[in-house]
Amino acid sequence: MPQALDWNRLLEAGSQFTEMRRSQARALAADLVAQGHLARDQMASAVEELLEQSRQRREDLRKVIQKEVQRQLGALGLATKADLAALERRLTKASRVKKAPAKTAAQKPAKKSAKSPKKTGAKAARKAG
Repeated sequence: MPQALDWNRLLEAGSQFTEMRRSQARALAADLVAQGHLARDQMASAVEELLEQSRQRREDLRKVIQKEVQRQLGALGLATKADLAALERRLTKASRVKKAPAKTAAQKPAKKSAKSPKKTGAKAARKAG
């Protein structure tokens, strides 16, 4: 039976892989100079390059994680912020459409008919009476 992942150890390893501090980059560059793999005058540029690589790995890892989270949420059928924003726009548009005819009907005066059945009946009652 496979062993469960130790997420803390996995995250720690990932952070060590992607987060290099300037002091760590200097120490690594100094080791490379001591071993003869790097000239002393190249040390400053090597430190900057190491930091840039670390930043790029961190950004790449963030993108991979974000993509996977979105894929998993999509598989679950959960709504995203974009889905909710689209729904909100549709509801706003629908409420405007429903309110618009009511306003125009209220603004138009009612047409008066020449003979109203109730008035005609009342007049006929007065004449008869």
